[in-house]
Amino acid sequence: MAWFPRLFSRKSSSDSVYERFLDLLGQTRQSKAGPEITRESALRVSAAFACMRVLSVGMAQLPLKLYQETTVDGRRSIQRATTHPQYDLVSTQPNAWQTSFEFIEQLTLHLSLGNAYVFKGMYRGHVAEMFLLNPACVRATQDEDWAPHYIVTGKNGSQREVPAENIWHLRGTSWDGFLGLDTLNLARDVLGLSIAVDDSISGLHRNGVRPAGAYAVEGALQGDQYEKLAKWLKKQASGDMAGAPLILDRSAKWLSTAMTSVDAQTREIRQDVIPDVCRFFGVLPIMIGYTGDKATTYASAEAMFAAHRVHTIDPLARRIQLSADVNLLTQRERQSGLYHKFVMHALLNASAKDQAEYFSRALGAGGSPAWMAQDEVRELLELNPMGGAAAVLPPMPTASAPTPPSP
Repeated sequence: MAWFPRLFSRKSSSDSVYERFLDLLGQTRQSKAGPEITRESALRVSAAFACMRVLSVGMAQLPLKLYQETTVDGRRSIQRATTHPQYDLVSTQPNAWQTSFEFIEQLTLHLSLGNAYVFKGMYRGHVAEMFLLNPACVRATQDEDWAPHYIVTGKNGSQREVPAENIWHLRGTSWDGFLGLDTLNLARDVLGLSIAVDDSISGLHRNGVRPAGAYAVEGALQGDQYEKLAKWLKKQASGDMAGAPLILDRSAKWLSTAMTSVDAQTREIRQDVIPDVCRFFGVLPIMIGYTGDKATTYASAEAMFAAHRVHTIDPLARRIQLSADVNLLTQRERQSGLYHKFVMHALLNASAKDQAEYFSRALGAGGSPAWMAQDEVRELLELNPMGGAAAVLPPMPTASAPTPPSP
């Protein structure tokens, strides 16, 4: 990383760092409900933040390893490439201040909004370190010949073009094949509606859950009577007095001119927005704790968790794995059998029952052929191998010969 900060050593002469930063983050998107959608405002929508957290933490809990596939005695053999200089980088520490868990968590968080950009520090032909760039500080473009360009804004506000070979660009679902679709732009209306409803409810409670209205009296008010009446109303109908009976004189009447939360159906709207937010992020609502108006049974919840693994986590893992192969390994390394893979077995750790059933099947329980030895199972559980028969794949069950009919 020695040369990377030097790219931005010259300060920008036009704008201050703070002004440039605000300009980058100020890519506002006006929603139909009124609020402007930025990264900061979107993170304050609980459903959106929960979806991003489910995706990012869900991926970070899966160890990312570097493997090598070879052929030994004519048979395929897969081993962890622990001697490769990049193994520790992806599995433990990608840079001086982050663990691999934190790195994958942040990477997936960026990717959930469309694009993630990783700077690759190279040393002797290998990636020596990686750190994520703020997507708001990266402008990615393509030439007519499809050559990519990445303009990065430094912390001091200056801009430099970083060579494409030093950028690992991960993109989400894409229309043009180069940039991932902007999730916040696509979901701006549903996010804006969520913010508008929350603001409406907050305003209602801020005013003591008292609807706005008109205080009508007979006759004309003179002099400072307007000011005194306004001061009296504020004292009698807000704060600690909110909700208390209001005594009116001079044939005064209170005429409500605003809808209550019941009239506006804010609860119903708020509940309806949550599934819509989840759809944009590709997350099942149950994964963020939303079950709607239906009670969830253990069986249905288990099926939904399995669907989350199949339809959300697996495709995301595949996307990151292949992108890592292309951007972190050379063609020669890929041809030698090196590849990245998430250890998906880690998803079973949360369920002892599923884990036990999986290992039982792997060891040949129920009459099915075994595909794992006991020591291989122990390795997944971080247990020491026993050796001997435990290191050998159990023999396949043989069908018993039929009993001949008696004469």
